[in-house]
Amino acid sequence: MSPQQKALILPKKRGNFKVGSRSIPSPGTGQLLVKIRSAALNPVDYKIRYTGIFVTHYPVILGVDIAGIVQELGEGVENFRKGDKVLAHGNFSIIDQGAFQQYALTFATFTAKIPSNQSFDSAATVPLGLNTAVAGLYGKNLGAGIHPPWVKSISDHEPKKPIVILGGSSSVGSYTIQLARLSGFYPVVTTASPNNEDLVMGYGATHFFDRHLSGNQLAAAISKVTDSPIRIVFDTISLPETQSVGWGLLAQNGILVLTLPASVKEDEGKGRKAVSTIGSPHLPHNHELFRSSWAMVEKWLSKGIIQPNNHEILPNGLEGIIGGLERMRMGQVSGTKLVAHPQETQ
Repeated sequence: MSPQQKALILPKKRGNFKVGSRSIPSPGTGQLLVKIRSAALNPVDYKIRYTGIFVTHYPVILGVDIAGIVQELGEGVENFRKGDKVLAHGNFSIIDQGAFQQYALTFATFTAKIPSNQSFDSAATVPLGLNTAVAGLYGKNLGAGIHPPWVKSISDHEPKKPIVILGGSSSVGSYTIQLARLSGFYPVVTTASPNNEDLVMGYGATHFFDRHLSGNQLAAAISKVTDSPIRIVFDTISLPETQSVGWGLLAQNGILVLTLPASVKEDEGKGRKAVSTIGSPHLPHNHELFRSSWAMVEKWLSKGIIQPNNHEILPNGLEGIIGGLERMRMGQVSGTKLVAHPQETQ
């Protein structure tokens, strides 16, 4: 009998989570087997649980934010060794690659070493949030398509341009602010709850506004900060009401980047565009972009160029994820990433 591990299993569409046992997988070509020390929770996890979106085959193991220790190397893996501390972007579409279990397979291409100045818990807050920000800003298919700042270009000295990020205290929002700063945007305008103002300014926002402002009020406030047209709005919340606000801020031919399907429609002939980005490196059209960005992750974290999210540790290992997802669904988590320790499962 193959070695067993504990996993948080969703047995069927809109079913109830249960902690069960399953085999520990072996890595294939280009893969690592990682003993998961920390797994972070994301809104997509409870949305799948309650709506069944994105998943077609059950049982499924959710979660994509992985931090842990390399246990085995698959064929062709050269840049990692057994015992390395790593973070990685998992894949809930393949049961062996989900984060909510004690061991998972990751692809070396989308795995990075954790530098000594970061913990497993802080590193686990990075993958999906950062990847969604990368896809939304730099993706050519489902993003704004701007030039990545880590790739040299003859146009590196373009004049500074403004960007508006709705929901700056969210995980995606925090990484979008940091990448916008890295890309040279100015001003970097964001919205959040007033109690998260210091948080978003610490990430690099240059101007903060209360998320409760109406669309007209926000537009008026931004007009006092910059008279340049707003060509990019990144709506990390993407509810119909925030999409409407973002849509109204956009200049002619601007782009609204969303994390959920678009509810706005172009009806004024302004050439505005709304795109729903997807932060998965496993999609073929994202491979090249994420291959280059993941090569930078260790350096970014080591030098403090990218700061991980604030986090809270959930008790009771994998069992704690169930209550954590419910808190997120009820809107009881703000400015903080919830992190579980699979190895502490009883």
